[in-house]
Formats: sequence, C-alpha cells, structure tokens
Amino acid sequence: MPQILSTKEANLFRQVIRDYEEKRYRAGLKAAEQILKRNPKHGDTMSMKALIMNAQGKTEEAFNLAKEALKVDFKSHICWHVYGILYRTNKNFEEAIKAYKFALKLEPESQQIQRDLAILQVQTRDYEGYVQSRFAMLKARPQLRQNWTALAIAHHLEGNLQEAERILTTYEKSVSVAPSKTDFENSEALLYKNSIIAEQGETERALEHLEQECKKCLDRLAVMELRARYLAELGRKEEAETAYRALIDRNPDHTDYYKRLVDVLGLTAEDEAAQKAIFDEYSAKYPRSDAARRLPLDFLTGDEFRTAAKAYLALMFNKGVPSTFANLKHLYSDSFKKDTLPSLAEEYLQEAEGSNAEASSDSSKGVGAALFFLAQHYNYHMSRDLTKALEYVEKAIQLDPKSVDFQMTKARIFKHQGDIAKAAEAMDQARLLDTKDRYINTKAAKYQLRNNENEKALNTLGLFTRAETVGGPLADLIDMQAMWFLTEDGEAWQRRGNVALALKRYHTVFNIFDIWQEDQFDFHSFSLRKGQIRAYVDMIRWEDKLREHPFYFRAALDAVKLYLSMYDKPEGVNGANGNNANGEDAAEKKKAAKKAKKEAQKAEKEAAERAAKQNPNKAQKDKEEEVKKKDDDPNGVKLAETKDPLGDAMKFLEPLLQFSPKNIEGQIAGFEVYIRRKKYVLAAKCLKAAQALDENHVKVRELAATMQKTMDGVLESLAPKIQEALKTELA
Repeated sequence: MPQILSTKEANLFRQVIRDYEEKRYRAGLKAAEQILKRNPKHGDTMSMKALIMNAQGKTEEAFNLAKEALKVDFKSHICWHVYGILYRTNKNFEEAIKAYKFALKLEPESQQIQRDLAILQVQTRDYEGYVQSRFAMLKARPQLRQNWTALAIAHHLEGNLQEAERILTTYEKSVSVAPSKTDFENSEALLYKNSIIAEQGETERALEHLEQECKKCLDRLAVMELRARYLAELGRKEEAETAYRALIDRNPDHTDYYKRLVDVLGLTAEDEAAQKAIFDEYSAKYPRSDAARRLPLDFLTGDEFRTAAKAYLALMFNKGVPSTFANLKHLYSDSFKKDTLPSLAEEYLQEAEGSNAEASSDSSKGVGAALFFLAQHYNYHMSRDLTKALEYVEKAIQLDPKSVDFQMTKARIFKHQGDIAKAAEAMDQARLLDTKDRYINTKAAKYQLRNNENEKALNTLGLFTRAETVGGPLADLIDMQAMWFLTEDGEAWQRRGNVALALKRYHTVFNIFDIWQEDQFDFHSFSLRKGQIRAYVDMIRWEDKLREHPFYFRAALDAVKLYLSMYDKPEGVNGANGNNANGEDAAEKKKAAKKAKKEAQKAEKEAAERAAKQNPNKAQKDKEEEVKKKDDDPNGVKLAETKDPLGDAMKFLEPLLQFSPKNIEGQIAGFEVYIRRKKYVLAAKCLKAAQALDENHVKVRELAATMQKTMDGVLESLAPKIQEALKTELA
C-alpha cells in the first residue's frame, strides 16, 4: 500500500514541486528528504527527488531512485510521469512516450501528462499519435480556441488538409460573439486557414476566403501579398498588376515585387523598352529607391546597358555606397557587362581628374568609391588581376588611410595572392582603425585562424565576449553558438595536427544542431499560446531540413575527412598533437599542456569571481549547476582516442547524405567511408550519385577505379544477394 502523507507533509510535497519548477534544487532536495525521513517509502516524493537529482547532473542515481519509486508505488501516475520526464531529458523519446502513456492510463484526466505526451509526439514527428492526443485534449477542454487550432495543425502536419480546414471552420461556427478587430489569435487563425485552402490547390476559393474573411486581418502585408499572388495564379492580370503596384508603393525597394509585376504584364526578355519604362516610372516616382535603378541592369544590353550602368555607377560613387560592387557582381556572368562596368568606373575617374571641382571632404565618396570598386573588380575571381587590384586599393588608401573598407580589401588581395600571414596582419591593422566595430573584429579573427593563430584569434574575439563568462571567451562563443568560429578553429587545429581539438570543435557544431532540434520543445506550446501558428508550421518544416544548413555540411565534411585520415594512418595520431613525437618533444608538449590547463583554470576562477561581485545570487546558482555543465573532455582527448573512427564518422555522414544529396563532396566522402567499412552496396550508391552529379569530376573517376579494383578482389566472396545488388548499382 502506498504511504499517505499528513497535511503538513502534503504541503511540503507541493513545495518540493514548486522548488523544482523554479530551479531551487537544493531547497527542493532538502524538503524531499524531510518527507522521506518520516515516509521512506513514499513513491511520489522519491520520484520528485529523482527529478531534482537528474537536474543536478546525477543521471544514473536519479534513474535508480525513480525505479525504486515505481517498485514502491507502481500505480502512481506521478511516478510514471517522472520516469517519462527522466527518459525525455536523456533523449530516449521512445521510452518516454511509453511511460507517459502508462501514466495517462492511471490518470486519464491529467492535462499536464496529456500535454507532455502530445509535445513529445510532435517532437518525434509521430503525427498519428499527435492527432489522437490533441483530440483528447480538445474533448477535455473544448472552450479553448488553441485546442481547436492545435488539432487542425496536427491534421495539417499529418497531411490531412481537408480535416484541418474542417476543424477550423467548426470552431468559427461555434463562436456566438464576433472576435474584436484587434484579436491577434483570430487574425492569425484566419490567415492560417487561408494557407491550408491554398495548399489544397484551390486558389479561387483561397482568394474568395481572403477577400471575405481576412480583409480585417492585422497582418496587412501578408493579405496584400497573398491576394496579388492568387490573382496572378488565376490569370487575372489587370487586378494582379494593380495589386503588385500597391505593394511597390508600400515598399519600392522590394525587388521581388518588380519581377512579379513584369511577369503579370507578360513582358519577355526581348521587351527591353517596355520593361525599362516600368522601372523609369518608379525611379522617377521614388528617387531614393535603389531597386528601380539597379534591376534594369539585369536585362538591358548594348548601349542601353552602358547608359543605365554609367548613370547608376555615378550615383553610387557620388554617394559613396560601399556595397556597389556586391550589388553588381552577379552581372559578371555576361562578358559584355563584366568588361563594361570597370571601363565605366575608369571613365568616371578620368572625368573626375579632368574636372577642376573641389575634392569631396569625404574620401569614401567620388574618386575613393570608384577606386574601391575597381580594386574589388580586379580582386573578384571572375575578373582577377591582383597586381591591378593592389594598385587601385593603394591609391584608395592614400586618399583615406583610416578607411576600414579599403584596408579590408587590401587584406583580401593578400589572401588571394596566397600570403595568408600578410593578409592576417593587414586585416588586424584594419581592425585597429575601428576597435568598436564587431564585424571587422570578426574578420580579423577569421584571418588569424586561417593563418593558424588560434590563440591570437581567441584573444581578438575576447574583446567582444562577456567578461563574466566562466571559461573565458571560448565558453562564451560556444554559448553564443558561433559556428563560423568553431568550424574555422577546428580546421586551423586540424592543419596544425591537433586532432583532439579539431574533433572537439566539429562535435560542438554537431551538438549545436542538436540543441536547435531540442529548442522546438519550447515552441510547441508557446506558439499555440501566443497564436503564432503560421510561423510555427514554418518552423516545423524548417527543422525537418535543419541539417541542410551549409554550416552543418562544412563541419560534418571536415569531421568525416579527419576520421578517414585517422583510420588510414592510426599511428600518425597521438592524442592532442596529431603526430608521433620523440621523448623530448612529448615532454615539452606535456609541460605546455599542463601550463595551458593551469592558465585556463585561473581564467575560469577570475571570471567566476567577477561574476560573483556583479551578482552574488547568480554565482551561487552557477555553483549549484556546475556539476551539470562541466565538460569531462574539454580538449577532445577522449574523442581522439577512439577505436572506431569510421563508426564515429557515420554520426556526421548520415545526416550529410540525407539532407545534402546533391553535393558531390558529400557523396565522395560517403563512398570513402563505406568502401573502408566494406559496405559495398552503399559505396556503389554514393559512387552512382556522384557520377550523376558530375561524371567528369577527377575524384569521381578515381573512385570508379577504386570500386572496380575492390570488386575484382571481393565480388565472388560476397553473398549472392549482395552480388546481385552490386551488379544492379554498377550496371
């Protein structure tokens, strides 16, 4: 029989729950132990104690105590709920769902358990289960609009669009009092319903619904954009033209509106004069609009292009717009335009030198801007002439030695010349011209990393990190999820032969993507509570393709290549150093590592003391959570000591192949891993995919030869089914 608590102890138990929710773990633990002194077999208190211990980082002890609690009180829904929470925090979602379902059997009316189960189901993309859970929650509390909306979202995500629309319509009909004009939740729900109708392909009905039901929605821009799009899709060109013109009047710098206006007017690339007339109209109407002047350069040709480009460049140079080259470099795919733009810039310089007009007090305008444009032009890969680029940038620097932009371009030229050390030095000089600019600080650190100056780069970035962060600049950069830094830092350590730290950085990037995935938990309920349902559905779809991100691809590819080199040359890897050292070198490196560890500990202590002075309560909280946050392998030594580098590489490779199948580098890496793991069918698939992407790629030809050579040696020894599959793939 489960123990029954007295009134006093029941109040104390409620205090334990409050302490846990407010993260007062020490107080909660103390209160739980008070109850257990008198009631040592009270399962619910044992479970809450386990939950607090888990939050403190004592995972194994927490699970053991939670299991003891279940033995004591097997039919307690609290014990099973806590057991599910423990599994969820340790990312074993399958077991967590089982525990939640069992808890729900014991306490079918519990909204908290039902909500936790539903959140876990949508997190794991179990849409069928999510529909059932949301239906149960709706039956329990049909008066809440968010329960209706959540069920509609569940059907939508499952792919049942008609049912999702029906649910939303049913709620609308059940409301007797019309919502106020400022009801944000109602406004978002109407636009969400409209998107569902459009997704079913019923554009006519979507337009009708938009004009009748959504005309008073608070997101006016979304209504205007959707209406213009629907009219264009339905071929109602005159109305669509009016709609897009209204959008341009609202935002004359939105390039997409102009392009869509040209489309609905039915103008082709040959109709240069008609297209130009539209842009001339808007450049006259909105003189400050850049889009109306720049976009015609995309379709104009010959003398028309030259005239328009000359006027545009003169305007940009006179204004001193630093992004002029960045706005025009996409035109370089056309050889005529690529040759015309620099000649116009040189003409501008000659005219400026020939005129007797007074030089501008701002050297970034006029001549300075033209010189800057030409330096960038000759530094660009499609029009590269580094001697000329350096010549023009030096002239620009003479005009304004304190220009950060000019100095940065000079550093980029040195980089393209292959002199990374000189480039890093030049970029740091640019940083010193404006020490309060975070962007140039970041650039300088990036170039230092490219020059393998990891420590110096960290000190540079430390000028902008929070001084009170325990662990110094590196810890703050990890907290801020600065993936560009972690990837660059890992690549620099890899070039320096420090396998351990390189792996540590790549794994940190991998973990950041895991955090992004877990961050959904907070939004499953928040978005419904705040009525942000369109943004929520977009987020879910974005999360499903999360590892398509270029940051993930780059770090994962680096990690896979490093693991391949570790597999091929295991004797060449020596923990943190990446090479076999003689006794003297090993002793020196050991001494240096010890010194670095002491310095890191000292920096951590100083940062903690500073934090304690600024906020004593925060320092105490940090101390309480220190066990949980502590990294047991800060330098990646354990990662470098792996006995199965190919197995570890698979952690990075599988998402890489799943989400970036069109990237040939990923397919090549997949082949290299699978062929070494003797997974010949998978290797053949990667080879086939790489050949489909670019059969003339040098590396692809090498892989084909490797595959053929390998098959000649092992094909007959493989199982008949594998032989058949391989023959099919290699046909």
